[in-house]
Amino acid sequence: MKKIIYNKLVRDKIPEIIEQTGKSCTYSILSEEEYLNMLDAKLNEELAEYQEDKSMEELADLLEVMKAVALARGSSLEEVEEIRRAKANKRGGFEKKILLEEVIES
Repeated sequence: MKKIIYNKLVRDKIPEIIEQTGKSCTYSILSEEEYLNMLDAKLNEELAEYQEDKSMEELADLLEVMKAVALARGSSLEEVEEIRRAKANKRGGFEKKILLEEVIES
């Protein structure tokens, strides 16, 4: 019998999907504090995966985790989008591809 230890946050349907393949798994439900910690780790994991292959699927996974973080912290992706929009209106976005090289004080 082969056993693989993961100890990582997974999507809600993963245990069901594993069992549908004839395998079994053990899992637990995290406390709110543990959940927030694991979400932070998942953000790092998904960002690293996106950085590795630059696929839109990995970017979508990152967005899904960001949605979960917003909800877990009592907000929503819509509220985050409103904050993003306000910040873009005030400070701009990244469309102009500006690389700030230095600032000189006189």
